Amino acid sequence: MRLFDAHKGLITLALAGCVQLGLAVPVAQAANATNPHHHRHHAKRSLVAASFNGADPGLRSSRVLILDQSDSSVLYARHADVAAPIASISKLLTSLVVLDAQQPMDEVLEITDEDRALAKESASRLAVGTRLTRGDLLHLALMASENRAAHALARNYPGGMPAFVRAMNAKARALGMASSHFVEPTGLSYENVASAEDLSKLVAAAARNPTIREYSTDSSYTVRVGRRDVEFRTTDALVRNPDWDIVVQKTGFINEAGHCLVMQTVVRGRNLVIVLLDSLGKYTRVADAVRARRWVEAHMSASHNTRIVAANTEP
Repeated sequence: MRLFDAHKGLITLALAGCVQLGLAVPVAQAANATNPHHHRHHAKRSLVAASFNGADPGLRSSRVLILDQSDSSVLYARHADVAAPIASISKLLTSLVVLDAQQPMDEVLEITDEDRALAKESASRLAVGTRLTRGDLLHLALMASENRAAHALARNYPGGMPAFVRAMNAKARALGMASSHFVEPTGLSYENVASAEDLSKLVAAAARNPTIREYSTDSSYTVRVGRRDVEFRTTDALVRNPDWDIVVQKTGFINEAGHCLVMQTVVRGRNLVIVLLDSLGKYTRVADAVRARRWVEAHMSASHNTRIVAANTEP
């Protein structure tokens, strides 16, 4: 019993150290370590944050991950290891697969009835017969979340749609997205699933691609549809906000996934990945992103001030 109490005390100190360092702690694993009777099947419960001295950012999204890429530290996590539908966040992976194939971006592709007959009804201003370059379609898929554009890109992949879906899952595995599975390129299917942890890896990979960075953070883009020019706008209001420095972003929504938003953004010189999934309202994901940023900034300031005080008190 004394050995167990001593072991428990050491673990408690270690967890406290994680809190001081701003690291998220797998609560289920901590409980398992301090309780010898804890059952194995509880070991994969979702992560919750024990960071910034226990402070909570008050986010309303169901699944959350805030990651500091400068040192790969998890600043906050909630149900981050749970795979669930991700809606149009899928288009980030679709874009990586399209670009990996190195097909000509200036090749003209046509929207067909196949692109209109998607898994669910979805509004689109790309009428059947619209002819756009592969680059235009990729731009619209990332910036405006255009489903017909994404579907046409996949349909024109070498080997067609079946080969494209296989490539999506292969790319996900290569990125270490262990909980992910994809069945189509748009995200309209609830069978496209991933965890927030998976999506942090996807966002990081997308941020390394200059084309995805440019297209996903554009605020508007105009293409020729039939005899008229049609302007498309970004689905992410934060892109148009000059206070934000967004490297890459993607929004998503279907009923099964809720409202979703992922991004890499620069906050006080540090690259943060923010994953917000299953938000109840259309505007809650944006409000959560604002709350997450303010929370990080506040605690960066607190950490900075603590270091200054410590330096000034050293002999």
